[in-house]
Amino acid sequence: MESQKIKHLLSFPVIVAALGYFVDIYDLLLFGIVRIPSLKTLGLDVDTDGTMILNFQMIGLLLGGILWGMLGDKKGRLSVLFGSILVYSVANILCGFLPFLPFNDKAMTYAILRFIAGVGLAGELGAGITLVSESLPKELRAIGTSIVAGFGLLGAVVAQLTVELAGDWTYAYFIGGSLGLFLLFLRVGVMESGLYKDLRDTDIQKGNFLGFFTNRNRFIKYVKCIAIGLPTWFCVGILAVMGNQFAPSFGIGEIEPGKAIMWAYVGISVGDFASGLISQLLRSRKKAIVYMMLFTIVGIVLMLYGGTRSEQMYYFYCAWLGLGTGYWAMFVTVGAEQFGTNIRSTAATTIPNMVRGLLPVMLIAFDHLKVHNGVIVSASIVGLIVFALAIYSTLTIAETHNKDLDYTE
Repeated sequence: MESQKIKHLLSFPVIVAALGYFVDIYDLLLFGIVRIPSLKTLGLDVDTDGTMILNFQMIGLLLGGILWGMLGDKKGRLSVLFGSILVYSVANILCGFLPFLPFNDKAMTYAILRFIAGVGLAGELGAGITLVSESLPKELRAIGTSIVAGFGLLGAVVAQLTVELAGDWTYAYFIGGSLGLFLLFLRVGVMESGLYKDLRDTDIQKGNFLGFFTNRNRFIKYVKCIAIGLPTWFCVGILAVMGNQFAPSFGIGEIEPGKAIMWAYVGISVGDFASGLISQLLRSRKKAIVYMMLFTIVGIVLMLYGGTRSEQMYYFYCAWLGLGTGYWAMFVTVGAEQFGTNIRSTAATTIPNMVRGLLPVMLIAFDHLKVHNGVIVSASIVGLIVFALAIYSTLTIAETHNKDLDYTE
């Protein structure tokens, strides 16, 4: 029985989805890691142009999530796994050529390339989690999706190490794009989800994104799923990516965003493996997520008000917040489990990308508030709103532990 479980958890769909998410996270966070050196090389403003380019990437993720999600339900999970990786791999390779491209407006060229990369990156996680959720027995779903996310999130660590070892940010983009193209060949042997195959030739409407907004109960459930994920990108997008802005308030010389991101993702990766096991032990997705959120809140309070006195302390707290927000795998799994097979890929792909796409809103609020309140109070206000919405949504959404997924909306 145990050998059967291991066979399921190490099956080809799980391994390929995990590798895909690894490359996805590598490429997704690469701009955050090389933001300062790449913008300086191109003669651009680190804060103004940097925020614009990041926002372009996040809007690409938002729109890409809708595109790939609908495609995953209309044409199959595999079409997304192939198409999305091709788009973001080519965009990343072109980012490496930025210093040599014959465009005068480097900021807009960089922003457009990150937008295209964002569109491509949006498809990877949702399609992978949907395929794994539908391929594994229901009692192994939480652990299977945790393996995908836990291994995948190590891509952030490798991205930071690549930048440090390569010594040139352009090489990091070339490596990321090449990894994606290599993975494309690996995917040739992956089988389509059995549940989707059964649905494919029926007349049931598939991939209707607007269906989330036409039914009141479905809409509320969809919004709650998005709200559950907001703390993850608050911690990464503001406290880690913008780490350099917090240094003066703590009296620290310098905080490198690349290192802050790396340590956050070391924590998130461990947290993701743990979240599946905690969910399994508690027999509840909801309890696992709430406990991990409360652990994260303690870390944020200590980071902002407990006397962060050194760069190393800041990175330690980034790892703490990562460990707490490691419920990311559980959050995406809950999104997939809440909806029927005919819109499951659309839900699982759009929900995490709606969260990512809401980062610009959090950044606008943070930037607006910090003018009069400073970075610590501003981060606290945004964090308070985000965590209140997330905890309420988690407590009031339906439990999906051991739920049978063979149904349509």
